[in-house]
Amino acid sequence: MVDRLDAKILNLVQNNNRLTVEQIGAEVGLSASGCQRRLSKLRETGVIRADVSIVDPASVDKHLTLLIDVTLAREDTSSFTAFKQAMRANPNVMQCYYVTGDKDFLLIICVKDMAEFESFLNEFCIDNPAISRFSSSVVVDSVKAGLAINVKASP
Repeated sequence: MVDRLDAKILNLVQNNNRLTVEQIGAEVGLSASGCQRRLSKLRETGVIRADVSIVDPASVDKHLTLLIDVTLAREDTSSFTAFKQAMRANPNVMQCYYVTGDKDFLLIICVKDMAEFESFLNEFCIDNPAISRFSSSVVVDSVKAGLAINVKASP
């Protein structure tokens, strides 16, 4: 549970993790040391999982973002575990979600070009007997992409 000050701090650092504790303190009405203690506690308890920088894919020669729905051939623990491990290990997979509905997983991948996408498909989808079907969509325009969660204080 987060209180009002933690919520304000979390909303600030999600949008700019380079703010100093002095800047955060001025914004939320706390001393720098008070902000530092709260940030440390939020990290230690796992509320803040990581401090990251979001890279523009095109600036690092990754021009295609794709959404891939995957349905596994068998619904057993070992198949799901193996697929999850493979997706965690693949650097082109930006996000992988185990979902409900008629698909098992939703992937968001980022690749250089169609040739790299085809290689990904061949390795993880087409030649994979654990997958019964998949479908892909090419992202035409990134209308909104972010990871920030609107945090409100717990009652």
